[in-house]
Amino acid sequence: MKINQPKSRDAESAYFVFNKPYGVLCQFTDSGGRRTLSAFGPFPRSVYSVGRLDVDSEGLLLLTNDGSTKHLLLDPKFGHTRTYLAQVERIPNEEALERLRNGLVIEGARTRPAAVEMLREEPKLPEREVAIRFRKTVPTCWLRLTLSEGRNRQVRKMTAAVGHPTLRLVRTEFGPLTLAGLKPGESRKLSKTEVTSLLAFARRKPT
Repeated sequence: MKINQPKSRDAESAYFVFNKPYGVLCQFTDSGGRRTLSAFGPFPRSVYSVGRLDVDSEGLLLLTNDGSTKHLLLDPKFGHTRTYLAQVERIPNEEALERLRNGLVIEGARTRPAAVEMLREEPKLPEREVAIRFRKTVPTCWLRLTLSEGRNRQVRKMTAAVGHPTLRLVRTEFGPLTLAGLKPGESRKLSKTEVTSLLAFARRKPT
């Protein structure tokens, strides 16, 4: 009699990286008729996003049906890193940058220290489907921020708190994962090597 062997983790778990465009919800249905993840893929019905990007934010979104890994990646005690490119109004001075780096109080809680740098050149990003509304008299610049927590609208709230509202926000990295090779709206399944790296990243010791 043939005995069915248990499936391996790779066989039962699916992992996708998706480059979320502007104006797309990080869910598969919406009663208001807005664009959702169901317009892209195709993705297995069992997957869901690990964390969220706001509807007006863009970039890297991890989709999986691996609930235990999702839990680890979203638990703030592990300090899993996320990197963003933020276009902000006006040019921050060093004092503003240091406040972002050292942490500031937002809604009664201090943010963790973050890596923040002002880019000398505009990053090479695809044009956004809906153009940024510029004010001719107000200059803008780009910041690269790496956070070790994922609070609601955190980057936007941080830059606003130091007087530099975010105009465009793109997540470019989540731990070992990047957007390399993906245009907005495109996705791909993680390779076995990438899955191994992701699981090691998720299970690292708390910071």
